[in-house]
Amino acid sequence: MFAKKIISWYLKNKRDLPWRNTDNPYYIWLSEIILQQTRVQQGLPYYEKFVENFQTVENLAAANEGEVLRLWQGLGYYSRGRNLHKTAKVVVDEFGGKFPDNFRDLQKLKGVGKYTAAAIASFAFNESVPAIDGNALRVIARFFEIFDPIDSPTVQKNIFEISSGLMKNVHAGNYNQAVMELGAIVCTPKNPSCRACPINIECKAFEHKSVGNIPIKAKKTKVSNKFLQYFVFEYNSHLWLKKRTENEIWANMYDFYLVESKNLEYFENLEKCIQEFKIDAEEIINYPTISHILTHQRQQIVFVKIRCKSNPIIENGDWYNSAELDELAKPKIIVDFLERLKKD
Repeated sequence: MFAKKIISWYLKNKRDLPWRNTDNPYYIWLSEIILQQTRVQQGLPYYEKFVENFQTVENLAAANEGEVLRLWQGLGYYSRGRNLHKTAKVVVDEFGGKFPDNFRDLQKLKGVGKYTAAAIASFAFNESVPAIDGNALRVIARFFEIFDPIDSPTVQKNIFEISSGLMKNVHAGNYNQAVMELGAIVCTPKNPSCRACPINIECKAFEHKSVGNIPIKAKKTKVSNKFLQYFVFEYNSHLWLKKRTENEIWANMYDFYLVESKNLEYFENLEKCIQEFKIDAEEIINYPTISHILTHQRQQIVFVKIRCKSNPIIENGDWYNSAELDELAKPKIIVDFLERLKKD
């Protein structure tokens, strides 16, 4: 009854999302990668941009990485964008442009883990395998009143096996979509709408009033502090930027000259920059500190703009005018600062 009830609820109450109106594995894969660590409302316009620019996996594979990252900018977790491009090439080069049609082989693709493989396998090919994301974990943990930590591999394996049993003899894609949709709009992390839930009568956590205590997580994400000081060199209406290496955060994207410090002693670092590059500064503007929060990192960022009278010689980068800047793939923090410059 669990599966039939939530599927019936889903078919009446589901949100109209474009990737739900197709069984094309390319579009489903694209949506799943974009929605990793991303809310639907934020990811939807990115999905639409990618479908518009790369209508097939062949189109995506033929693009250069810069094009892909430029469309991705602002979405965060940029390794997803790079893996998206690499995987498209693999699908074209090694699979003839066709995605593997089963859960096991889909996991061989870069950036495709157990959940994403299950989602594609069930949505595109109706393979009976549970897609267990955070929403599904929460729904199952509450329904069966599981107090063990859901970030435990043992518990996750147990929930996978429970779900495998629950979805027998029903449409696999509809079942997985239903469980995740229930977790997204009814069985939410905070203030769930239990009275509107189609399975509340059978839900153990609802019966025992323990919904607010489930799920439990054992691990806490350790957040480190990082201090970034960007020096924005301007000369002859051009800005200096460099391309970051593949081993860095924001790999292969462009940003300004960066100094990382234990604190924001930007006056000291400014003096070092002026001496090192023999800068003849016409104007120096210090911008207010910006806080930028990543999953494992709390960044404090300062931008210092230096308008130069003569051309400073700075290695490993280049000078770009405004039109050229628009074509570069950049982290969101850089995009936002450039937008601010346009308004100044």
